[in-house]
Amino acid sequence: MDRSVGLVLDPVFERHDTGDGHPESPQRLTSLCSHLESCGLAGRCHLLDPVAVDPATLALAHDAAYLKHVDQACASGVVSLDADTAVCRVSPEIARMAAGSVVALSSQVADGNLDAGFAAVRPPGHHAERDRAMGFCIYNNVAVAAASLLERPDVNRVLVVDWDVHHGNGTQHTFESDDRVFYFSVHQSPLYPGTGAATETGTGRGVGCTLNRPLPPGSGDGPFLDALENGLAPAADMFSPDFVLISAGFDAHIADPLAGMNVSTEGFGRATEIVLSIAARNGGGRLVSMLEGGYDLQAMPQAVAAHLEALLRD
Repeated sequence: MDRSVGLVLDPVFERHDTGDGHPESPQRLTSLCSHLESCGLAGRCHLLDPVAVDPATLALAHDAAYLKHVDQACASGVVSLDADTAVCRVSPEIARMAAGSVVALSSQVADGNLDAGFAAVRPPGHHAERDRAMGFCIYNNVAVAAASLLERPDVNRVLVVDWDVHHGNGTQHTFESDDRVFYFSVHQSPLYPGTGAATETGTGRGVGCTLNRPLPPGSGDGPFLDALENGLAPAADMFSPDFVLISAGFDAHIADPLAGMNVSTEGFGRATEIVLSIAARNGGGRLVSMLEGGYDLQAMPQAVAAHLEALLRD
């Protein structure tokens, strides 16, 4: 029998229009929805409606001046917040729904109403800094969710696992001096955004709570999974999180056009099992993942399906 897994999967996220030819396109969600519905995975999950994030919650991870800038810029008709982050007039509304849906899903899992959850949202989030958009990202969905969870009396430590092929600079910087959040990233290096060296281990009280495992181009399942099993797992068990969040990018896939790693579809399923086992040993197994990158319209949905299959498996 399947575990109880929440799923946010809604065409509203296709309204964030990035324009012709942009890799972070609405078609990513169209293809993902189609695949998860046709293979029956969507029907095996508990579907949750998207919900906009509360302004006070969004402000836990972003400066007020930046939030105002995003609203004003998009309302004025600008087409990009930085060189990579294309927007339209409704982008702030959709980005607030992306962050809010991850927060709401995390709350449902934290309350024990669900065993785990996956939020298929866009725009992605892990490059967004407290005060600026970066790399297709407007608001940092995982950072907002982590900060929101730490407001709860039953969550004192949050583990963020980032396996997107690009390092999550925004997430790392948001929490690098906070010993309540352990940030782990396995990513290709060299590659955008140029952060994520193994020497970056946190600052101040957060020293030792950042762990980066950069991998060279061409790395496949072996090095990718080794980073999780032999790098992340022992460090995470020592940290002993109360909740686990995954920035689940699928652009380390061998078929992805924006990077050069060779992780297989099955590799993402195995990666999910490794992180699930960490969650099971710590904090009662509470885990939520969210979509970050993944730009091949066939490979990404298949990798997400492998990820969901692992989340559902009892």
